[in-house]
Amino acid sequence: MTRLEAVLGDITTEQVDAVVNAANSALLGGGGVDGAIHAAAGPALLRECQRLRETTHRTGLPVGDAVATGAGDLPARWVIHTVGPNRHRGQTDPALLASCFTSSLRVAREVGARSVAFPAVSAGIYGWDSAEVARIAVAAIRGDTDATGGIDLVRFVLFGRRVLADFEQALAPASGSGPD
Repeated sequence: MTRLEAVLGDITTEQVDAVVNAANSALLGGGGVDGAIHAAAGPALLRECQRLRETTHRTGLPVGDAVATGAGDLPARWVIHTVGPNRHRGQTDPALLASCFTSSLRVAREVGARSVAFPAVSAGIYGWDSAEVARIAVAAIRGDTDATGGIDLVRFVLFGRRVLADFEQALAPASGSGPD
């Protein structure tokens, strides 16, 4: 059974097998989590992303998909890049957001990762409400045992207390007598 937890912290310092990067489709760095991961990982990460753009992902990474690279100077072994939907561009389908989490876990499993740290993909600059991201992420991960098979730990590493509270609420056991 995969353990899910939420912590306040800096994803670039996580001692996990893989960290998930809330990337843009170009895969070449950006702002927010993407910029922080690229800065902490150093030039090796950018070189790997450039190789992806020259070979398997010439047109970039589609929204909802995921791809792995090495992690450069990060404590993690891999970076799993995923592109979240951007509400400001009309990308409002919750299934696209859910796919970011399940696709990332499938890729993590393929490379042999057993522990994975996620940011709040699409919250922030991409316009999704963090409570909605939390609900969708937790439901997607809990609902897809194929994606989580072999993954021991999923840790949501969140930058702000409000976002942490949203994820803690989404992770809390359902109240009432109905099923979870």
